[in-house]
Amino acid sequence: MDWLGPEEWQAVALSLKVAFWATLLSLPFGVLAAHALARRDFPGKALLNGLIHLPLILPPVVTGYLLLVTFGVRGPVGSLLQPLGIVFAFRWTGAALAAAVMGFPLMVRAIRLSFEAVDPKLEQAAATLGASRLWVFLTVTLPLILPGVLAGAVLAFAKAMGEFGATITFVSNIPGQTQTLPSAIYAFLQVPGGEASALRLVAVSVVLAMGALIASEVLARRVQQRVTGA
Repeated sequence: MDWLGPEEWQAVALSLKVAFWATLLSLPFGVLAAHALARRDFPGKALLNGLIHLPLILPPVVTGYLLLVTFGVRGPVGSLLQPLGIVFAFRWTGAALAAAVMGFPLMVRAIRLSFEAVDPKLEQAAATLGASRLWVFLTVTLPLILPGVLAGAVLAFAKAMGEFGATITFVSNIPGQTQTLPSAIYAFLQVPGGEASALRLVAVSVVLAMGALIASEVLARRVQQRVTGA
C-alpha cells in the first residue's frame, strides 16, 4: 500500500487493530449470549434479546452518546475503571468498545442460528455416556457450530471496520489515535482536495470487506466439510 499516505495508512492500521480486538474480545460473550438465547428459558429472556439487538435499531450516534455517558471519565463505569488505568473515552480502546457493541448483535444472531441448528439429541447422547456439560460443549456442540461462530466473527469484524457514528461520537476523530477508516474518509471529504485520499480509502475498505467475506466463505466450507466428513 505504498500509494497510501502516512495519515491514510494510520487510519487503515488503526481500523484493523480496532476491528481485531473488538471481535476477539466480544466473541466469548457472543457465544454465551447466543447459547442462552437458543437453549435456555429464563425470566427476562425477551429483555436480554432486545438489549443485545438494540444497537441495530438505535441511531449509532445515540449508542455512541450512551457509551460516552457510561464509560467516560465521569461516567458510572468509566470513573471506576480510570484508577485502574483503563480509559475508553477518546482512545482507540473506546473505538474498539464502540465497534464491539455495534457488531455484537450480528455476531450473536449468526451463532444463535447455529446453536438452533444442532440437534439436542446429539448432546443428550453424549451426556448419557457420562460426559460433563463442558465436555459435551467442547467435543460435540462447538465443532457443529464452528461455521456459525466463524460467520458471526467475520460479520462483527466487517461491521467494526465500517463503524462510524458510534465511534466518532464516543472517541471523536483524532488522527493517529481514534481516526479509523470511515472517520478518515469523512475528514478527507471535508477539506478541499481531499477527494483523492478519500477515494483511495474507499477502495481499501471495499477490498478489505470483500476479502473478509470471501475468507469467511472458504473457511466456513472447510470447517463444514471437516465436521460432516464430506
